[in-house]
Amino acid sequence: MPEVLITRVLPEPVLAAARARFDVTVRESTAPMTEDECAAALSGYDAVLPTLGDAFRAPVFARVPAPRARLLANFGVGYNHIDVAAARAAGVAVTNTPGAVTDATADIALTLILMAARRAGEGERLVRSGRWQGWHPTQMLGLHVTGKTLGVIGYGRIGRAIAHRCHHGFGMRVIFHNRSRVPDPGLPAGQVDSLEDVARQADIVAVAVPGGAATHHLIGAGFFAAMRPHGIFVNISRGDVVDEAALIAALQARRIAAAGLDVYEFEPQVPAALVALENAVLLPHLGTAALEVRTAMGMMALENLIAHFEGRALPNPVV
Repeated sequence: MPEVLITRVLPEPVLAAARARFDVTVRESTAPMTEDECAAALSGYDAVLPTLGDAFRAPVFARVPAPRARLLANFGVGYNHIDVAAARAAGVAVTNTPGAVTDATADIALTLILMAARRAGEGERLVRSGRWQGWHPTQMLGLHVTGKTLGVIGYGRIGRAIAHRCHHGFGMRVIFHNRSRVPDPGLPAGQVDSLEDVARQADIVAVAVPGGAATHHLIGAGFFAAMRPHGIFVNISRGDVVDEAALIAALQARRIAAAGLDVYEFEPQVPAALVALENAVLLPHLGTAALEVRTAMGMMALENLIAHFEGRALPNPVV
């Protein structure tokens, strides 16, 4: 029976299904794996089911040039914690779990849009503090989202799902920027040529690009300077897609109205300056945090493991 390491505790139905097919070791820590742990995993198991933050970088593969493990079946759609080229060079395939995360992540984007635009986090803090003095006509005025312009950066599955919700739910006009042309956006949505076009035209910006070197600090000071003063910025992709210091500066100076974040550049560390801002909505990476979603992700990762050991084509290879 193949020996498989699962690097974090997963929902029980996933673990039960895994144990029925494999000799499973479950790592009990909730922290990402260190480089030493990753090297040991490559040497000690036939396959690994890793997840966010597990450091399967080039130095790990350099330490284990002939790994026993031949598959990293990633739990999650994002895989910027894995050096795919280094894995491939070492003969290790990489898969992920697209599709299972789309709706849940888009839902969190809508949560952040509404919370940031309507100052919901700030309002809840006011009530909990005991300082609320009652309703009045100009209390905590925010942005009315219906009919506004949404700008989506990254028009893949999740970007499309966000656009669909905003257009059909709130009558928003949709524009988007994508690295390749999108012949059928699925909505009356317009593709624009540059990030600056999105910043200048949109009332609300949602970032939904993959992580990795190609998108590191894709959004920086120039982007925030181009946004409208009442603009809302939302990131549900990866934290390091955004220059966090530039975002903090823009929020502090009120160059943009508010931001909603589910991810952070150096998570789980969140800068004190960001935490202190009333115009920032901060969630603890809740994008897929629903039991049925996490279970579906785990089952998809298992399908990749099963296909690998049965010698079949991998359902979700990372290209």
